[in-house]
Amino acid sequence: MWLTEDGRQLPLAVLVLDGHWIDQLYVDPAWTGRGLGAQLIELAKSRRPEGLQLWTFAANTGAQRFYRRHGFVPVEATDGSHNEEKAPDIRFAWQPS
Repeated sequence: MWLTEDGRQLPLAVLVLDGHWIDQLYVDPAWTGRGLGAQLIELAKSRRPEGLQLWTFAANTGAQRFYRRHGFVPVEATDGSHNEEKAPDIRFAWQPS
């Protein structure tokens, strides 16, 4: 787990890796668009140079755009019947060039 904090030690962003999975990537909405997520994705890639996977909800189009910009591609889509939220989701994967 990696945490990005501000000067007052308040959390701004978090990355949790579980094997080759990005289990969590969260950036405080007030801090999106400032490169924190991109830095954490690059950190994840450097820690898992053989590849990464993650799930995001189909409704989260902003996350999908973000992951695509960083080289992830959709590899599976579900109706959500197997996740806690029962919401359609998409599995993305990144493989090094």
